[in-house]
Amino acid sequence: MANTLFIGKVYLQFDELPSTNDYALELLAKSKPPEGTAIRAASQSAGRGQFGSRWDSQPGKNLLISIVLYPGWLPATDQFRLSEVAALAVWETITAALDIGTAVKQFPKVRIKWPNDLCIGTRKVGGILIQNTIKGMWLESSVIGIGLNINQLEFPESLPNATSLALASGLNLDPDHVAEQLFTCLERRYLQLKQGHSEIINAHYHAQLLGLGAVRTFARADGTRFQGIIRGVASDGHLLLEGPNGMEQFTVKSVCML
Repeated sequence: MANTLFIGKVYLQFDELPSTNDYALELLAKSKPPEGTAIRAASQSAGRGQFGSRWDSQPGKNLLISIVLYPGWLPATDQFRLSEVAALAVWETITAALDIGTAVKQFPKVRIKWPNDLCIGTRKVGGILIQNTIKGMWLESSVIGIGLNINQLEFPESLPNATSLALASGLNLDPDHVAEQLFTCLERRYLQLKQGHSEIINAHYHAQLLGLGAVRTFARADGTRFQGIIRGVASDGHLLLEGPNGMEQFTVKSVCML
């Protein structure tokens, strides 16, 4: 069991679920599971990523997990801070796992792709889906769903830019150990946010942000492409881009980096 105070102390594991996030939300609708309750499945029949996209994963090869939190101290206007916390925790987990394989195989840098995908180089290795409930001006509960490719070596043609920790490191890794590392990293970052250190978290998030300060190609929702420079991410989660029209702010649904 992970060396944590609360994350992962209640650990529900299943061979298959439609969605770990959906299971967590059902638990919240019926009861109040302890903070840090983790729901993990070896396989998901209806796993989801951002905006309803499907999350494909070979059974037993990867980490598919959701964690229940109660950030009632966090204003709803600051909910993107949870995305930063989760992204940094997964980034730290990946980095720790890949450090084992540095003598075996060199790999590109691990980066956070706005808003909360994880990439090795430009290839996606993980994603995060956070579903919050709000009460008044505050968050009431959060389900942080994480999909992390660990030992999968082949991906469908529909995912040409996908990779895994095994592909990057050349090693077959233990998903249980990776999960324990994730619990530790997530709890540390979550408590850091709770203690009021949001500026530190924000700085660390930006330090690992893919494309920060570099010229990149982006596509608007209508498909038009343009060159721009990422200047940062606003506190509400909007991407700050310097492009042909000067400085603009984009929501997650209005632009994507190619």
